[in-house]
Amino acid sequence: MSKPLVSQANYEVTTEKVEPLQVLAPDGTIVNPDKMPNLSDDQLKELMRRMVFTRVWDERAVNLGRQGRLGFYAPVSGQEASMVGSEFALNKDDFICPGYRDMPQLVWHGLPMYQAFLYSRGHQHGGQIPEDVHVLMPQIIIGAQILHATGVAMAFKKRNQPRVAITYTGDGGSSEGDFYEGMNFAGAFKLPVIYFVQNNGYAITTPYAKQTGALSVAHKSVAAGIKGVQVDGMDVLAVVQAVREAAERGRKGEGATLIEALTYRYRPHSMADDTTKYRTKDEEAEWEPKDPLTRMRIFLTKKGLWSEEEEARVKEEAKATVAEQIKKAEETEKMTIPGLIDSMFETTPPHLEEQKQAFK
Repeated sequence: MSKPLVSQANYEVTTEKVEPLQVLAPDGTIVNPDKMPNLSDDQLKELMRRMVFTRVWDERAVNLGRQGRLGFYAPVSGQEASMVGSEFALNKDDFICPGYRDMPQLVWHGLPMYQAFLYSRGHQHGGQIPEDVHVLMPQIIIGAQILHATGVAMAFKKRNQPRVAITYTGDGGSSEGDFYEGMNFAGAFKLPVIYFVQNNGYAITTPYAKQTGALSVAHKSVAAGIKGVQVDGMDVLAVVQAVREAAERGRKGEGATLIEALTYRYRPHSMADDTTKYRTKDEEAEWEPKDPLTRMRIFLTKKGLWSEEEEARVKEEAKATVAEQIKKAEETEKMTIPGLIDSMFETTPPHLEEQKQAFK
């Protein structure tokens, strides 16, 4: 019998189909204690707080978009475990290269929320990242962020820094050329980078079954010579564990990891999308009991770490924060063309100075 190309662990990709890593089942029970991440009670509560906060933030952002107070917005409800859990597993000096649905990771990594709102509104100051926040702005071009993260990881390796880069895309992004180029480069140079694919079942309206003939997205790691892992993306504890392991491998010089998180977006792809045209009620009903907040809520309640009162407090905190931050974004000085030009260069070139004067 031929030897598998990568690790034999049951959730890691071999040449056979695998079962995704799961720690916390939908009924709130621990089903894989050996893979339970080492987290304190306070850390467990913080994971839940961030997921509840993100769910409320998402609801409010959808409403803000409908009111015309935000520009483009990609809903995230259902994907909180993959987003919150993956960022939680990083160090603050690790670097995030996101796609357009990945605002929660940026904010939890330190980006002020009002700047996330400015980005959505198309304001230049939405892209002015504070020096101590190690992120790029979300990439709209599908898959381009994969190359950015690969380059950042190459810099970490050349500087002998024990840091990792992580980049996110959806299952649609795994069909892009940049996806394969980035992984191939990372495999050749053993780079400290994590390619995190949030497989939410659809690339806008295209179902995953039409994306690839591979056994899974994670199996695509085999050809690149990097490690591949498939994880239950609705299980925040499994996500934390998988990303921690991947980050540790990167810091030790053991190379890149491709993580496929099987998740589901409860809301539309964007505010211009109509899910009734391509999703069925039966499918949505199948995913509803797998809600990442539900299973974590059950788990923490049984441990005496969570209550309805605690959750209500977090929801009110989230509503107040979103209201405060959107107000701050709306009160930010309006953009001007001369101001935009000045923000592009340290020293404005003469031909652009002429254009500024013309606009003035």
